Amino acid sequence: MLHWLLRKLPPRYREKALDYLVLTRMDRPVGALLLLWPTWWALWLAAGDFPPWKPLIIFTLGVFAMRAAGCAINDYADRKLDPQVARTAERPIAAGRVSPREALLVFAALLLFAFVLVLFTNRLTIELSFAGAALAALYPFSKRYTYMPQVVLGAAFGWSIPMAFAAVSNTVPPLGWLLFIGNILWSVVYDTEYAMVDREDDLKAGAKSTAILFGDADLPILGMLMGTFLLAMLFVGQRAALGWPYWLGLLIAAGLFGYQHWLIRDRLRDACLAAFRHNNWLGLTLWVSIVLALALR
Repeated sequence: MLHWLLRKLPPRYREKALDYLVLTRMDRPVGALLLLWPTWWALWLAAGDFPPWKPLIIFTLGVFAMRAAGCAINDYADRKLDPQVARTAERPIAAGRVSPREALLVFAALLLFAFVLVLFTNRLTIELSFAGAALAALYPFSKRYTYMPQVVLGAAFGWSIPMAFAAVSNTVPPLGWLLFIGNILWSVVYDTEYAMVDREDDLKAGAKSTAILFGDADLPILGMLMGTFLLAMLFVGQRAALGWPYWLGLLIAAGLFGYQHWLIRDRLRDACLAAFRHNNWLGLTLWVSIVLALALR
């Protein structure tokens, strides 16, 4: 797809443009979708129905911009680690196709674009955006100092939730913070599954993750985290007074978690990666259930 989109560019610019797109993971949209679904959960819940078009467009564009910016700064932070990990050795910075300085410029440009989008909202949302930018910049470096960078990722990915409530209603109610906490739990689940793919390489390279912290207790701990996330989303449904479509969606989400747990039972790399990607369907399921429950209320 990327090659088709860039086909009309002169050859000397085409390869560099492709490297920038790969740097920002535009060839792998699942990560952006995992950020998009909770943002849309928040927008719909904050509006109590279909949200206004302005914040919907702003936050949808902002999701892709911030995820791309996060990928650029992540690869900059991991520029010495990535060459030691088989799955990441061919990333643009690790392979020498993009310089660290270029990655920082891409990060800054995307951050500026996202901030310009936020300027079209209100003061509270703008103030919250500074914390979101700090979390996005902090996450890639957290794996050097803590075994729980997935928690930082969850906070960074989930910060769009209080911002969405602020943009729609000019306040962040308890429902927004409950949804934010739930998203952190979900992020720890899917990013631990992702980290299980690279666990052996990360141990050799000295990187830290919840997959390493949990060790051989990873499966029961992930099961507990899945259950706690579902409990948090149950409280979300109660507080938002959502109807039967939401509860059906939550039941389907529990089944999807069960399938993921079955996939990773032998801790095989491909299976763990498949489980990570499978979370896209869980996020979509919950969004559809929220939309239907609000529409039928």
